[in-house]
Amino acid sequence: MNDMDTPTPQAHPRRRWWTAATIALLAVLIIATGAWRKLLSPHAAPTAGPPPVPAGTARVASETVPIARTGVGTVMTVASVTVRTRIDGQLDSVEFKEGQDVKAGQVLARIDPRTYQAQLEQSLAQKSKDEAQLANARADLQRYGDLIKEDATTQQTLDTQRALVNQLQAAVKSDDAQIHLAQVQLGYTTITAPLGGRVGARLVDPGNIVHAADANGLLVINQIDPIAVQFTLPESSFQAVNKALNTQREPLRVDAIDRDTHEVLASGKLVLLNNQIDTATGTISMKAQFANSALTLWPGQSVDARLVLGERADALTMPSAAVQRSQDGFFVYVVGADEKVRMQSIEVADTVGGKAVVAKGLAAGDRVVTDGQYRLTPGARIVERQQGSGLNGKAEVADAGGEKR
Repeated sequence: MNDMDTPTPQAHPRRRWWTAATIALLAVLIIATGAWRKLLSPHAAPTAGPPPVPAGTARVASETVPIARTGVGTVMTVASVTVRTRIDGQLDSVEFKEGQDVKAGQVLARIDPRTYQAQLEQSLAQKSKDEAQLANARADLQRYGDLIKEDATTQQTLDTQRALVNQLQAAVKSDDAQIHLAQVQLGYTTITAPLGGRVGARLVDPGNIVHAADANGLLVINQIDPIAVQFTLPESSFQAVNKALNTQREPLRVDAIDRDTHEVLASGKLVLLNNQIDTATGTISMKAQFANSALTLWPGQSVDARLVLGERADALTMPSAAVQRSQDGFFVYVVGADEKVRMQSIEVADTVGGKAVVAKGLAAGDRVVTDGQYRLTPGARIVERQQGSGLNGKAEVADAGGEKR
């Protein structure tokens, strides 16, 4: 046997040593890794749910609220007059300021009176002349009456003189009429306010020649205290309005509400329910009248007109900001005892003064979300938002699609 064919006895023990060392090292690494994880596990943060959503809430209340219908209205004057001259002449002076409040009968302008004064004097002179002739004719008639008794004149002469007296009497009456006409014309040279109200812009300056046929006039006076609001309601409201008119003794109350701030500007009374429904728009026109000493209403202003038909006792109310709209109708987020919210479908009977009147779906005392709905989903937990901490201090209202309104 050759020496090279004999195996080396030291090779196998060394290989087994390296294998055992490798296994031992791996075991130490596994044990160390497990110990490290165990060491860190008490300090690891526990798995947490989503944080609560800040939101404002309110309770559903039970109270007496007015039964009302609201429509879009326009403020209009109770009366508006374009002041025109009734004679031709030169405008001598104006005695008002633009935007001034005037009273009925107050002098507004004067027209050159000299022509009309001369016509009056001419009529007076003509009357004096006719009166003198009448006096002479009457004296002659008296003489002819005495002469006829003595057959010193003819009956024809007496009759002619009597006719002359009658003619002159008629002439004097005509003179009186001409004098009255001249006085009226002269009076027209002083232009006065036909009603109390506020003057608008001056349309003609002094020095201009004005005519009775001028279309624009001299100025416009609008009566703004009291003032009126004309508004419309849907045809479906007619029966309720008509019933309220026939059952209530007092005129129905109407509130004029600012469309931006929702502030009640004035309260008045309904004075007109139009005598027909507009078939083109399906609406009926109404008019209300308001005291306006503070001038909170102005002609041409757009307002919401709320017509109060009666009162609803024990009505469920909540802030109208809580009401959301989806494809299926109105809903609100109701907060449970665990501060989690759920969607609740509701029916809204009316909206009065920033409050929604709930007909169905809620009970008194229910807690609803009024601010922050756009971040909510059913089952979300909320935390009460401190007053004034919302976006710009205002409530955030969202529809079902999550968009802010």
